[in-house]
Amino acid sequence: MERNSSVEINSEIELRLLIEAIYLKYSYDFRDYSSASIKRRVNHALSQFECNTISTLQEKVLHDPTAFMQLLQLLTIPVSEMFRDPSHFLAIRKEVVPLLRTYPSIKVWIAGCSTGEEVYSMAILLREEGLLDRTIIYATDINPRSLEKARQGIFSMENVRAYTANYQQAGGQRSFADYYTAAYGYAIFDKALRENVTFADHSLATDSVFSETQLISCRNVLIYFNKKLQDRAFGLFHESLCHRGFLVLGSKETPDFSAFGDQFEPLVKQERIYRKS
Repeated sequence: MERNSSVEINSEIELRLLIEAIYLKYSYDFRDYSSASIKRRVNHALSQFECNTISTLQEKVLHDPTAFMQLLQLLTIPVSEMFRDPSHFLAIRKEVVPLLRTYPSIKVWIAGCSTGEEVYSMAILLREEGLLDRTIIYATDINPRSLEKARQGIFSMENVRAYTANYQQAGGQRSFADYYTAAYGYAIFDKALRENVTFADHSLATDSVFSETQLISCRNVLIYFNKKLQDRAFGLFHESLCHRGFLVLGSKETPDFSAFGDQFEPLVKQERIYRKS
């Protein structure tokens, strides 16, 4: 029993040292990410790197930037899909779009955009509603490989079958195949969808606001943060949003218990769509 306890304590210390080392060497700040989430991903990384201890992994990534980039993929890539939770996008179409129409120009910030599935979903929705031409979308993430994949707009056809069903349930107005060209098992999405998209490196843990926006989408990102970092993110969102701007979150996320709980009011609470108070 004591031996197990000692191993756990050592592991906790090693994990904290690894996260601190990553911050000091590469300026990626995971110090206020959920410890359970980071621990799970680091344990997975140990098997991928064939390391017996976190200390061994730390030595490897400190001395080899390529190894660090491989670790970064394991620490940051969440599961994503286009039009994920179709009822959420249907609610945006019905409840948010009519209000967005009242703005002469629109800025949308998709924070933690990963490999771009939500970026293309939002672009398609805005195009169908006649708003894409007067919209700038900022798509940000801390992972440069994810951003590059998002820029390319190429997704496996295996996944596109599921995306098609999501799109239809989300109130899609056309054939989903109109938006991509199929080739060699991949779907290459229409480059016109990203003409108004700016892909940029941005960390909710360390960076500041860069523009006033009408809508911010940050879905299934805050669940990986501890309360301190969640509060920081909500502060950034509040500062970035225009008067009565919209904040959309993932199905398990809410500003209710944050330091900014009284700064957002629900528009469609079930779908986690809020407005700046």
